[in-house]
Amino acid sequence: MDQPAIYPPMTKEFAKQRAELAPDALAAFRAFSAAVFAEGALPKKTKQLIAVAVAHVTQCPYCIKGHTEAAVKAGSSEQEIMEAIWVAAEMRAGAAYAHSHLALDAINHLKT
Repeated sequence: MDQPAIYPPMTKEFAKQRAELAPDALAAFRAFSAAVFAEGALPKKTKQLIAVAVAHVTQCPYCIKGHTEAAVKAGSSEQEIMEAIWVAAEMRAGAAYAHSHLALDAINHLKT
C-alpha cells in the first residue's frame, strides 16, 4: 500500500491558486529572486550551491529539489553539490554546539 506524501507535489493548480491569492506579492518575489540569482559578483553556479546548502539547513524539500536542479543546470558537479550539503551540515551542527553556551550558562546560574 502506498504511503501518502508528507509534502504534496507542486502542481499548476497550486501555482495558479497562489498567484490568484497574492499576485502583487508573487510578482515582487519573482523579481527579487531573479535579481538575487542573476550573475553578479558571485557566479550563478556559486549562488545555486549556496542555495542548495541553505535549503538543507532550512529543510525545505521544494527548495532542495529546485535549487539542486538549478545548480546542476548552472554547471555544478555532484561532488560540488554534496560538499555544499556537508558545509551546511557542519554549520548546523556547529551552531548547536556553539549554542551549548546558553545551556551551560543556565546551569551555572542555577548553581549560584
